[in-house]
Amino acid sequence: MRTTPNDAACNEFYSASWTRRDALRAGALALTGLGLPELFVGRAAASGTLRGAGTRPATTGASGFGRAKSCIVIFQWGGPSQLDTWDPKPDAPLEIRGAFRAIETRVPGIRISEHFPNLASQTHRTTIIRSMTHDDPAHLSSAHRVLTGHLAPRPFSDAAGPSPQDSPHLGALVARLRPNRGVLPSSVTMPWTVAHPAAPGGRAPGQNAGWLGRAFDPFALEGNPNDADFRIPGLEPSADLAPSRLRSRRSLLEELDPASTTAKANAATSWNQAVERTLDMLMSSEARGAFRLDREDPRLRDRYGRHIHGQCLLLARRLVEAGVGLVTVNWHDDGMNFWDTHGDNFNQLKNRLMPPADQGFAALLDDLDARGLLDETLVVWVGEFGRTPRTTQWGSGREHWPRCYSAVLAGGGIARGRVFGASDRYAAYPSQDPVSPDDLGATILYALGIDPARELLDPLARPLRINTGRPLTQVFA
Repeated sequence: MRTTPNDAACNEFYSASWTRRDALRAGALALTGLGLPELFVGRAAASGTLRGAGTRPATTGASGFGRAKSCIVIFQWGGPSQLDTWDPKPDAPLEIRGAFRAIETRVPGIRISEHFPNLASQTHRTTIIRSMTHDDPAHLSSAHRVLTGHLAPRPFSDAAGPSPQDSPHLGALVARLRPNRGVLPSSVTMPWTVAHPAAPGGRAPGQNAGWLGRAFDPFALEGNPNDADFRIPGLEPSADLAPSRLRSRRSLLEELDPASTTAKANAATSWNQAVERTLDMLMSSEARGAFRLDREDPRLRDRYGRHIHGQCLLLARRLVEAGVGLVTVNWHDDGMNFWDTHGDNFNQLKNRLMPPADQGFAALLDDLDARGLLDETLVVWVGEFGRTPRTTQWGSGREHWPRCYSAVLAGGGIARGRVFGASDRYAAYPSQDPVSPDDLGATILYALGIDPARELLDPLARPLRINTGRPLTQVFA
């Protein structure tokens, strides 16, 4: 990884002062034994009610607007090489094309890497974008742009971590504009909050609600779903917290309402409703069951791969099936620099990175299609940038390269068996239909029935566009 010079540490998210509202929150947490109420605070202000309607149109358009009920973003943290995955250049010199062969796929004329054999049989379900482009070679600020559709507050920087000035994550926008009507969160991120050990800023910005406020943060689900004892912290009650005790605590909460005036009552409404929704979630066997991978057929779990990436993708399918609007599956903390293959690029891709990515993504597409969910679920595979066309002087690695890379779309009304855009002969620059991360974010929002040009007020009451790109209407069937 290459980083920019050190800068000052990022601002703290919140003041350390203790207010009456904090005390009210602490009391509610003591009653429920959960941290989940924070997920639901502020939803009433967003939609008029915690269960209010979002911006999904009554009817979907032929251009693809609102075709998707949900979205799964597969974020390949670190920057996968476009030449060694989705955009091989078999006629280029060896130092450009690298060590891998290009193979035919199910769609005549579309060739991808030999180390995506399962995905080669899935191209009839996908649109491959080969013209993703931007100009920021830093991991952290590029991640912000891909996950939000906006430039980071400090672009070209690996030194600036998360801040309240970040643009909202796509999942936070879904939570704000298309809140889940049920008890599950509107947006979930797993299995961790991406960070890079070589980046002075640590965690990447753009993974929370930013200036929208913490109430709209995606629900962060951390851990390995492949572990036999995997459970969601805070979701399942402790062994001594029976449903009858939960009902008692709900009654007690209602009796302890301290508001003596209408103003005070209104001030506490959002938090009390959030606690109510959390209790609903805790008492709902259906909600808890959405996170239970042990209810899946072991043979299906095997098809996804008994590794963290495959099991996260299977869990993502369960969550969108249960009504979660947007699920982000980050490439996991593998302790080996993720897809950031400055050295030993070809062995790392062949042996460590591409096999689980190939197995899990292919199984997800098969599974969604078999369940009749693919047409209403948009799936997006993308990293924050690509890799240099020319390998390093010793021939084993590729450096950061944002000027041209690849993304893959499937489901949610996306055209099948196509390539959109094109790169030049060395996959160094787009030669046709350049696509920015902003455009990709706009396309996700558009597919979900959210107008990317919509404006929301920031904490200073300034109207800000939720996305600065243009939706790729051409990629829809």
